[in-house]
Amino acid sequence: MRRAVITGIGAVSPNGIGRERFWKATRNGESGVRRITRFDPSGFVVQVAGEVPDEFDEKKYVEVKDRPHVSRAVPLAAASVAEAFEDAGLDPHSMSRDELRGIGVMVGSGGGSQDFTEEQYRLYYSGHQKQCSVYTIPTGTIGTLASEVSMRFGLRGLSHIVSTGCTSSTDAIGYAFRHIQTGVLNTIVAGGVDSPIAPLILRGFQLMRIMSTRWNQEPQRASRPFSRDRDGFVIAEGSWFFIIEEMEQARARGAHIYGEIAGYGSTCEAYHRVRLEECGEEPARAIGLALGEAGIPPSEVQYINYHGTSTELNDRIETRAVKLAFDGNAYKLAGSSLKSMIGHPQGACGAAGVAATLLAMRDGIVPPTINVEEPDPECDLDYVPCPGRRLAIEHAVANCIAFGSKNSALVLRRV
Repeated sequence: MRRAVITGIGAVSPNGIGRERFWKATRNGESGVRRITRFDPSGFVVQVAGEVPDEFDEKKYVEVKDRPHVSRAVPLAAASVAEAFEDAGLDPHSMSRDELRGIGVMVGSGGGSQDFTEEQYRLYYSGHQKQCSVYTIPTGTIGTLASEVSMRFGLRGLSHIVSTGCTSSTDAIGYAFRHIQTGVLNTIVAGGVDSPIAPLILRGFQLMRIMSTRWNQEPQRASRPFSRDRDGFVIAEGSWFFIIEEMEQARARGAHIYGEIAGYGSTCEAYHRVRLEECGEEPARAIGLALGEAGIPPSEVQYINYHGTSTELNDRIETRAVKLAFDGNAYKLAGSSLKSMIGHPQGACGAAGVAATLLAMRDGIVPPTINVEEPDPECDLDYVPCPGRRLAIEHAVANCIAFGSKNSALVLRRV
């Protein structure tokens, strides 16, 4: 079976723009959660989010004349894909048409262009119909995100979107892995992007009572995975993309390899629209499937990047699932939740976790889970509270859980 490796990483995150700035902030436990600035949040009980810093310049990636016709996700994705290509030592703009036909795109996104659609509704119903975009329909279609990436870089291979809620980008990377395994393509740009910080989206989550409301005056303390006093997740935006290549091709061109995608597992509890099944059996099975494909026992995994949303139910059940999947090895496993520092970027969260995990492998540093001041007694594993920890990582699991009872996991291996 052909092997798939990651040779380039790009990141646009609430706690750092660019791969190395994102990683420095993450390993040092620096939060990117702040008071919402995208709109006035004063009428909401939730007023904080993981926003990409204002220094991010959308005009570098989308021309001014095009900005009213695309969602915020487009410049975020374009920036991280450009960085991933540069990191991998590839320049699509200098490639031939035939070479570009060999590069595919696999984008994971939960909401896609919901923020754009919400703005079009606002313009229409407030009597500003003439300001609505001529591209309201195509841009509002989630699949357009993959097309935007393909068009900006001239990539002529497959151009697919994966939208499975919070597991979207984990699944996108898993599907890219499958396509390379089976010989469909040798190179795929894969990852995730979401930008859900908009009034109606915030109101919808607020109605579900699953967002943090206690920390509006101290935003950086709001996301508290596995902590006894957690009160919900923090919404966030961001984009993390990878260049995934067939291993022999990457080695032949002398590419730097961050790690190998060794296994992928996905399951569904078929249980509820938003609630998880208390037993944790299906997320545990997804991890088991990924480990089985990788051909490694649980005892050979050193690190897990948790989904860790900071909601009361999710953190408890994910802990239970990890205990089932790793059996007696669960308590020996170092783990952390990136969401404690960046919030929850919805469908992009899996890609964010993969980026952090690969960089942790590279540097031998486990990033911390911040704000775990008093762990929930039912969340009793090693979540690596601040500061981070030195650890050689040979195998790691990146775990994800989504609305609709979906579960996905990837096994990453040092090469």
